[in-house]
Formats: sequence, structure tokens, C-alpha cells
Amino acid sequence: MLERDSVVIIMKAIILEKTCNADELTVKEVNKPKQTKSNVLIEINGFGINRSEIILRKYEANEPYIKLPIIPGIECVGTVIEDNEKFNKGDVVIGLMGGMGRSFNGSYAEYASIPNKNVFKINEEMIKKLKLEEIIAIPETFLTAYGSLFECLKLNKKDTLLIRGGTSATGISALKLAKKLGCTVISTTRNNTRVEKLEKMGADLVIIDNGDISEKILSKYPEGITKILELVGPSTMNNSMKILASNGILCITGILGKQEYLENFDPIKDIPNGKYLTSFFSNYPTQEVLDSIFKYIIDNEITPEISKVFTSLEEVKEAHKLMESNNAEGKIVIKLKELVKYD
Repeated sequence: MLERDSVVIIMKAIILEKTCNADELTVKEVNKPKQTKSNVLIEINGFGINRSEIILRKYEANEPYIKLPIIPGIECVGTVIEDNEKFNKGDVVIGLMGGMGRSFNGSYAEYASIPNKNVFKINEEMIKKLKLEEIIAIPETFLTAYGSLFECLKLNKKDTLLIRGGTSATGISALKLAKKLGCTVISTTRNNTRVEKLEKMGADLVIIDNGDISEKILSKYPEGITKILELVGPSTMNNSMKILASNGILCITGILGKQEYLENFDPIKDIPNGKYLTSFFSNYPTQEVLDSIFKYIIDNEITPEISKVFTSLEEVKEAHKLMESNNAEGKIVIKLKELVKYD
């Protein structure tokens, strides 16, 4: 696993040198990173697969702001292996966002050196109550779902929430968070075979989404929906705005529809009077927010929905293929090794 000599320690990692297909992701041997005053050295126990990493691999790596070659991966769960000014050896932590896997090397590796500001301690109670793969499934997905619902949508138990893109990992996480709050939840899917699963997870109504769901929704909720989590993105935003209630809020968080921007967007015409449009960007997590998420999960006995657990870096290419198939229906997890208590 590691080759040692007097100077260099070698680790395994996936290095992205150019845009490529999933089969071209290969494991290579590279120098293990070093800890610095502003960075913490983490042994990676596992990481989740995210759609932004698919985008990076397929076309974003061509952008000049991506510093190639790069180790991808925007999140990880790991163990601190050296003391520094903020963390102690043996701390179980999350590395998350802030340029991870784009501006500096990310989590598709055995070790990572991550800026202190992008590393957060994991609640001890979480470690006791959840399996490692469940903890790995939390960081980016639940940060996105939680921030969208509570920071942006100001969700409360009296709301009716529409989750557009309901079988995505974020959509399922948002469903679980919202149902524990007590509000009514409508989830959408494009696939009839996924209706029963969403109902079992608590959705009060499941709508088959063909791109225009306004008639289906307004026939049941003629006054419209008070809060909408738009995960399909710009391609269905205008349609979602039609079914938003007066004084309602629509939050765009995802781009599952593969359209990143709205052409000829006119905010005066496209945002009706008395309706509100916002978005959630997960690039700036804080320990306070993550602690709130951990507490909500533990207090409400929420279990992350996991699609599949892979157990090696070599399987990352298969994990990418699964995400690209749109058949995951939950978080895709890479678990490299179990947690170890350091003395």
C-alpha cells in the first residue's frame, strides 16, 4: 500500500489530467502530501461520489480555472494523522468543498492535505450511532439538502414542499429531513418504477415529471405550492414558478436536467409578482452548520439512503458509471478503510 524510503512516501490516487470517460479513470502512485501550518493531513476512510465530479471529468476540466493535473473529489471522511494548530491526531473529520478537487487536490486518494478552513470535526455521537458508510454519505448531500430547506426555503411544518428531482441523493435526503419536520412533501420522478420507493420513504404524493407538471399540481393544489426545491434546474424552473404559491419560495439547487443556464432570462417577467427565487451554493460550510445537521440527523434518527458501497479506488470508474446511468436512487459511497483509533 505504501512504499517508504528516507525521503518519499508513495500513495495511491486517481489523477485527472484531461477530460475523459469513466473507463479512463485509473489509479496511480503519487507522492503522499505533507501537512503544513494551514493544512491538515488526513488519512481518507471514504468519500461520496457527486455529480459535480462527473461534470469535472466530462468537460469542466477544460476550463482555465481548473488546475490540472488534479486529484478529484469534493468531500471525504477521514482521520487526522498528525497534530496541528486546529486538530489532534485521531480526530475523525470531514473535508469539504472550498475548491477541494478543483483548486487543490481532493479525496480520490489514500491521503489528502486539506486547508484547515475546509475541515470539520464529526460529532462523537454520530460515530457511535451510524455506520461508517452512512457517515460518508452525509457531508455534501445533507449540507445541500439542509441548507436548501432551512436556510433558503425557510421551511416550516405548515408548508407543502415540492421536491423536483426526488430520486436523486439530494432529493431523497431533503424528503427525509422535511418529513421529520412534519410538512407535506410532494416528490417528482420521471420513472414509474420509483413511485413506490418514494412513497415508502414518506412522500405524501409522487408526480411523474414529463417536464410540465403544472396541470397535475394545480388540480390538487389550486393555490400553488408554498416551497419548491428545484433540483432539475433551469430547464424546468419556469414551469416550477407557475405552480409556486403567492409569497412562496423557489430554490434552485441542482442541474439534473443538464442545463446550467437560462437563455434570455428576464427576471421582471419570469419571476411573477409576490413570488421569490433563491438558490443554495454549498461552497462555504461551517462547523456550526455541520453540527446542526449532525444534531438533526441524530435527534430524528435519520438514516442516509445509500445506493451502493464500493471499497477501492479502482472501483471509482464503476461508481461514476452508476451515477451517469441515473439509476443510483441514493448516495454512491467509496469506503476505503474502517476507522482506526490512534493512541
